[in-house]
Amino acid sequence: MSKLLIVDDSSIIRNHIARLMANSRLPRIDIVGLAGDGRKAVEMAKTARPDYITMDLTMPHMDGEACIGEIAQLLPDARILVVSALSDKATALRAISRGAHGFVHKPFSDETMIQSLLELMS
Repeated sequence: MSKLLIVDDSSIIRNHIARLMANSRLPRIDIVGLAGDGRKAVEMAKTARPDYITMDLTMPHMDGEACIGEIAQLLPDARILVVSALSDKATALRAISRGAHGFVHKPFSDETMIQSLLELMS
């Protein structure tokens, strides 16, 4: 079974994404961790080795861009979806150049997140 790591400094966002994973349109995925900062995300990625990751950009201890860079080195096949309130094109392009595979703006609708996760997993 595929594995998902959810990374966001907001527990509300982490729990919201986790709840959306129960949607019948999404494949069954094992949520292997919920991380509230970049440093914890890298540690969880090392041990859990997720296939998919949702990643906030603005977090304490290590921002999402640095975290994406480290995880992309560690797990080159992992697919990363950035979920961020930062909406400028330059930020999205930098995240993608570091190894992200998609970008969702906060606040997001359930439908937008489900569609983005389906694209990430296809």
